[in-house]
Amino acid sequence: MSPAYDSIVVGGGLVGSALAFGLQREGLSTLILDEGDLAFRATRGNFGLVWVQSKGIDYSPYAHWTWESAETWASLSNLISEITGIDVGYRRPGGAEICVDDKEFAAKRQKMKKLQSHSPHVKFEMLDQKSMAELLPGLSPDVAGGCYFSGDGHANPLNLLRGLHQSFKSMGGVINSNAPVNDIVSQGSSFTAKTKKGQFHGARIILAAGLGTQNLANKVGMDIPVHPDRGQILVTERLKPFLTIPLSKIRQTIEGSVQIGDSHEDAGLDVGMSTPILNKMAIRAVQMFPHLGNTRIVRAWSALRIMTPDGYPIYEQSEQHPGAFAAVCHSGVTLAAAHALQVPKYIIEGTLPTSLAPLRTNRFKKEMAHA
Repeated sequence: MSPAYDSIVVGGGLVGSALAFGLQREGLSTLILDEGDLAFRATRGNFGLVWVQSKGIDYSPYAHWTWESAETWASLSNLISEITGIDVGYRRPGGAEICVDDKEFAAKRQKMKKLQSHSPHVKFEMLDQKSMAELLPGLSPDVAGGCYFSGDGHANPLNLLRGLHQSFKSMGGVINSNAPVNDIVSQGSSFTAKTKKGQFHGARIILAAGLGTQNLANKVGMDIPVHPDRGQILVTERLKPFLTIPLSKIRQTIEGSVQIGDSHEDAGLDVGMSTPILNKMAIRAVQMFPHLGNTRIVRAWSALRIMTPDGYPIYEQSEQHPGAFAAVCHSGVTLAAAHALQVPKYIIEGTLPTSLAPLRTNRFKKEMAHA
């Protein structure tokens, strides 16, 4: 049977939507098969950072890949705006991580020096409390200071997802929602994705189904190890602007609300809330900005990050079934530009470049061999 589509992307979250956007933009007829709102959507819990500092401190290929994506993020934002008129909220004013005491300050300096040793483009600044307070009015006089990097930024993840979807459809792409893929069959040079809505045929298939990727990848000869990592977020009432730059654990949105986050829990597939964790996050936020102690919390939620064994992305093509690809990561916002503007070209060429070889799954086999 002739493929009905040049490519099928399984997963309509940030990773899948960015890849589908790029494939359609490159001229390939593309179908997104999305599980729908029953999925463990990482997008709705995303903090929205386009972040470079702290990414790949111990792994230079990830640091370079993150930097490449951040450098092209403005192009993606502009493209979406030109096609749809949607402002994804992308701003790149720089970003900072606050260190509440001298121990954290010293540890952060050491980590950033290690990052800069293999990524010299990261021109970070370690600022004392006084210098950081000039950037951040209202910062507590009791914190030690922090790290500022001009290459960091942020965006609205929900607007980004909406913009990717609308752009994709306006270019002729097709989204089939509430269609979880339960099986994939390779048929020579094409693939059939089976869903409760029927069967769909494509010359290529790209798996970007988050936590569901591992099971589907097994069907086309790939082993993609992933596990969930629960993160929780607090959201305050709207406040007058006081954060001119995003922080690693606190971000003020364009609308004025303040997001407080960055928790990590091994809770399986439980997306419930943990009061002790929320309390700990709130206490730290008040340590940094005392005036937040009088602010009302209006919302809280949790979501599941898609984590690999070492925390770095995986990009893979099946050796048994060429044309079947997989892409998983927990940095769907930061890497959105790379996924939309670079990876689709590699998929069309039919091979992943040597620059992404360190992000393939064989790195885990090498680690085991050296253990």
